[in-house]
Amino acid sequence: MSRVVSIMQPTYLPWLGYFDLIDQCDIFVLLDDVQFVKKSWQLRNRIKTAAGPLWLSVPVLSSGRRFQKISETEIDNTQNWREKHFKSILHAYANAPYANDYCPELQNIYQQEWKKICEINETLILFIKKAMGIQTPIIRSSNLKCREDMHERIIDICRQVDADVLYDAQGASEIIDPDILKANGVRIMFQEYQHPLYKQQNGAFVPYISAIDLLLNEGPSSCQIVRSGSKSIHNGGSL
Repeated sequence: MSRVVSIMQPTYLPWLGYFDLIDQCDIFVLLDDVQFVKKSWQLRNRIKTAAGPLWLSVPVLSSGRRFQKISETEIDNTQNWREKHFKSILHAYANAPYANDYCPELQNIYQQEWKKICEINETLILFIKKAMGIQTPIIRSSNLKCREDMHERIIDICRQVDADVLYDAQGASEIIDPDILKANGVRIMFQEYQHPLYKQQNGAFVPYISAIDLLLNEGPSSCQIVRSGSKSIHNGGSL
């Protein structure tokens, strides 16, 4: 039987498709030992407010640190971003059906002083995953021994987690050569995800925002809704 792995950078308050990747694999690897990219999903995402989508961005220390890895990237805690982000979430979702169920734990997360971006990203990912009832274990690539080349890194990760199938985001099809992986015993399956509709507040539906929007609006139904957008493993896809 095939064993499936997904490998993704730890992003901030990820969207629904990110949790589809987690849900559909046997083990999920946070790719935290690659170069940090400023102004990327690694440090920001959007929530929905009465005034429209709102960006939440975590300030990081980047001056003179051009080639730092995600695992090395430190947060600029001289800025009061944690209080600002939680208050923005609380204000935006104060009337959401499941705000009282999940906001207290979110508040506990934001009350902690995080040193590195990968730490709060991983904690928020684990929080949302658990709240959705997704059981997939998550590990960091920095705890594995991998070569630097992209394809060699993937092969090394697959061997160390005993996986023979890589389930990856559709965008990876532009940079990954399936033949290289196949020659090393790894098949690749690209995600096909149709963003599902669900109950939102404040006007017309806005897709591709943080999954906390789904969680606070739909609660226990969130995982089922995430799966409804998948055209891969759970919904008839095959390995």
